[in-house]
Formats: sequence, structure tokens, C-alpha cells
Amino acid sequence: MKAVVSDQYGPPDVLQLQEVKKPVPKDNQVLVKIHAVSLNFGNLVLLKGEPFLARFAFGLTKPKYRIPGGDISGRVEAVGKNVTQFQPGDEVFGDLSGCGWGGFAEYVAVPEDALVLKPANLSCEEAAAVPMAGVTALQGLRDKGKIQSGQKVLINGASGGVGTFAVQIAKSFGAEVTGVCSTRNIDILQSIGADDVIDYTKEDVTKKTKTFDLIVGVNGHHSISDYKRLLNPNGTFVHIGGSGSQMFQAMALGPWISLTEKKKVGTFLQRANQKDLLILMKELIEDGKVKPVIDRCYKLDEVKEAFSYFAEGHAQGKVVLSV
Repeated sequence: MKAVVSDQYGPPDVLQLQEVKKPVPKDNQVLVKIHAVSLNFGNLVLLKGEPFLARFAFGLTKPKYRIPGGDISGRVEAVGKNVTQFQPGDEVFGDLSGCGWGGFAEYVAVPEDALVLKPANLSCEEAAAVPMAGVTALQGLRDKGKIQSGQKVLINGASGGVGTFAVQIAKSFGAEVTGVCSTRNIDILQSIGADDVIDYTKEDVTKKTKTFDLIVGVNGHHSISDYKRLLNPNGTFVHIGGSGSQMFQAMALGPWISLTEKKKVGTFLQRANQKDLLILMKELIEDGKVKPVIDRCYKLDEVKEAFSYFAEGHAQGKVVLSV
């Protein structure tokens, strides 16, 4: 089969499309013929080996996982004898980041609990855009942010992969949502339900007098003290992505702020979760409350171009590879 292989850390040029051995599913595994796979921030970390601390999980001197790719959609081709949830022909999607990655390929063999049945109202490309970004937004809002109906929620970096899901999921919880983006993305945020949009090229969100119950930082460089000023007295800031200095501040100062003040500041790292994907995200999608936003779709042999574009950090929603 064809697969995108990375044997060293570096820029997109290190990725090579090669012929590799087609996997054989073990007793508890499902063999999936992959139709589409999407790019996430974790793919960049796996590609570049940056930040360096990530190498302790992904391989110190070279990638531990030769075939990257976490979010997939496709069709079940075969199942191991102990598999009970799926059968050949089922259309599925899932997050492989917790079981060895391997999505940038024509086939992958993975444990059945990494997959769920694909929503019927999504294409394969749309389904591949959901797992990691959608569950990150869901867990960040619900588990870390403790979102409640009627709250005023600010999402900085609202037009990217996680951000577009966060806007829609926050709206499904009954929140009043303000999104921060550049001029070219205003229409996208309005189309997915944002109540208010702040154009960061024209207005500094940290200078606003309006305050929020929950702020989700998906992108940006503002300091934690800037975000604190925007929080209501009992408000919460959740750091999901942004500059390195912002992440350091959230990790170093967040616990102290949360301990000594009513305001809460914390960082968040998504965990692959079949229940969240199967029950909650799938339900929101099938009910029409959440729809993936896809910027560009590339072919598998255009993976270098896809990564180069994604690494610029200005994608409107998700970048997807069609296999």
C-alpha cells in the first residue's frame, strides 16, 4: 500500500510517499481502508519534533511513529475475531493519536475503541475533519471550562480547526459566543453562529470593556494578565493553543491564580475518547448543530503542500487529505 513516511524530524520535505506493507489486523483490531485524513497541530509536532519536550513521547532522535496522521475516515475492510462493534463495510471515523497514529496511508489496523460509525450526513472528508479538533473543543469547553447555558464566551482563534468547532459547540450549550479572527474570516464565523465577531486586525480584544464568563484561547499571543482583565469575577480562561510564552504563563501562573483568586486559569490537552466522539460529537453533527468547516482538500501525494499551507497557521477551519 501507499503511505506517507517520516524517518527524520524536519520541514514537510522530509515526508516521503512510499510503498509499505499492508497491515494485518490483530484479534482486537479493525482494518480500515482510509478515504480521508485531516491535519492537526499534533501532526506538526510529530513532523518537526518541536517543542523538544515532545520528543520524549514521539522519539528522541527520530520519529517513533513513521506514518503520521491521526484523524481518519474510511470503510472497514476486515475485523479481528474479538471485534464486536464493527463489521466489514461499515463506514467509520476516529482518532488514532492514542494508538500509534498511521493515518497518512491507504490502510490502517487499529483497536476498535479508536473508531465510531461515521455520521450519515457527512462526507468522508468532513468526517475526517472532526475527531481531534472537535473533541478538543468539546472537552475544553465542557470539562475544563464548565460551560453553562447563558454564559458569555470568548473564543480567540475562532476561525481555525478547533475554533470553528468551539464556536458551534458553545452555541449548542446555549452560550452567547464572541469570536476573534482576521477580516477574511468574519463571514465564516457569522455563518456558523457567532453572536459577535472581533476583527483582531482592527481591534485589540484585550482593550474591550466587555467581560466574559469563559475565554478559550485557541490561538494568539496575549498574556495571561490580559485575559484575566477580560474575565468576570468568577470567570475561567482555558488555554488550548497559542504562543509558547502564553502556554508557559498558563502552566506556571495558572495554578496560583486559580488557588488565590475566584478566577480560574488553566491549560488543556485533549484526550482521545470514543464516548465523546460517538455519543456527543456524532449526536451534535447528526442534529445539525455542528458542521465541519474545511478550508482546503489535498490528495495524498500533495502532503508536502498540505503541510506547508497548514504550518502557515491561517487555515479557515480544517485542512484535509483525500486518500
